[in-house]
Amino acid sequence: MKKTASKKIKTPVSTVIGRVIIYFILGLLAFLTLYPFWHVIMYSISASEAAMEGGLFFFPRKPTLAAYSLLARNKLIFTTYKNSIIRTVVGTCINLIMTASIAYPLSVKRFIGRNFWTMVIFFTMLFSGGMIPTYLLVKELGLLNSMWALILPGSISAYNMFIMRNFFQSIPPSLEESANIDGATPPRILVSIIMPLSKPVFAALALFYGIAHWNSYIDCVLYIDDLSKQVLQVYLRSMINVTAFGQVGEAADRAAIAGTGMSEETMKMAAISASVIPIIIIYPWLQKYYVKGVLIGSIKG
Repeated sequence: MKKTASKKIKTPVSTVIGRVIIYFILGLLAFLTLYPFWHVIMYSISASEAAMEGGLFFFPRKPTLAAYSLLARNKLIFTTYKNSIIRTVVGTCINLIMTASIAYPLSVKRFIGRNFWTMVIFFTMLFSGGMIPTYLLVKELGLLNSMWALILPGSISAYNMFIMRNFFQSIPPSLEESANIDGATPPRILVSIIMPLSKPVFAALALFYGIAHWNSYIDCVLYIDDLSKQVLQVYLRSMINVTAFGQVGEAADRAAIAGTGMSEETMKMAAISASVIPIIIIYPWLQKYYVKGVLIGSIKG
C-alpha cells in the first residue's frame, strides 16, 4: 500500500509580515490605553520623594500604602463615595425602568401614534432646553440639594431608548401574539416575556447609564451646595483643581498630610485609583452581554 505523505502548507511571507504588523499595532494601542491607568496606580503606591522624580512608572518606587492609609482616614471621601454609589444604583434602576417603559410601546407596530412620538423623542436629541432652563426647572420642583436632582432630569436617554426599542423589535412578534391570546396585559408581556429575553441590551444600557452616573459631576456642581451630599467626582475635581489637598479636607486631614510629608500628587493618584474600583469590579460581569446588546439594538431600525 502506497503511503501518501501529507504536505505541510507554508504560510506566505506576506501573511506573516501582515500578522506581525497587526499584532504590533494592537499591542501598541493596548499599551497606550492601559498605561495611563497603570501609571496612576504605580504612582499612588510609590513613596512621594521617589515619585516626584518623574519618568515612566512600570513598577512602584519604594512601595508604600501610606497614601491609601491617609485617604482612608478622610471622612469626606467616604461620604462622597457613598453618595456616588447610591446615585449610580438608584439612578441606573430608574433609567432602565423608564427606558423600557417607553421603548416597548414604540416597538409595537399596532401602537397608535407610534411614528409621531418617535419623532418627538428624536427631536430632543437635536435640541434641548439648555443649562439655565434646566436649572430653573429643578429649582421650581424643589429638587435643589437633593439626590433626585442628579437622577430625575436625566432619567431617560433618547439614544439608549432607541437602542432598546430596536432590540425589542428583533424579538419575534409571535411570542407577544400568543401571550395576547392567553389574556396577558402589555405590562405583563413586558415583564414576563420581553425583559427576560432582553438581558443583553439591559446589561449594555446598565453599563452606559451606570458609568454616566458614576463619572458625572457638573450636575452636582450646579444643584448641590451641601458638602455632605456631593458625589465622589466633585471631590476628586476639587482635589485636582485646588492647589492644596487640605482646602477640600478637614483640619485633622491637613495636619496628617503635613506630618507624613505626603505630596499632593500622590494623594490625588490614590483618590483617582480608588474611584475606578467599582467600575473594574462590575465591568467583567456585564462585558459578555455588552457587544451583543449594542449590536442587535443598533442594527435594526
